[in-house]
Amino acid sequence: MANHKSAIKRIRQTEKRRVYRRYYAKTMRNAVKKFRLITDKEEATAQLPKVSSMLDKMVSKNIIHKNKAGNLKSKLARKANALG
Repeated sequence: MANHKSAIKRIRQTEKRRVYRRYYAKTMRNAVKKFRLITDKEEATAQLPKVSSMLDKMVSKNIIHKNKAGNLKSKLARKANALG
């Protein structure tokens, strides 16, 4: 167990951040999974900006790295364009 006040506070902060980031990361992963299951082109083109925006927000909140967000957005855009 931590012996210093600052270490105890740091443990509290870390746990709080972990839970916060875990929730948003899971929400993001679920949105990406749902998008990948879409088979209709119109629905995909409507959802793509929303999912892309969500990924950008995750970058700004330090949930994921900006390159990961870029890679995901690229893959999702290709999927949307491939639908016929």
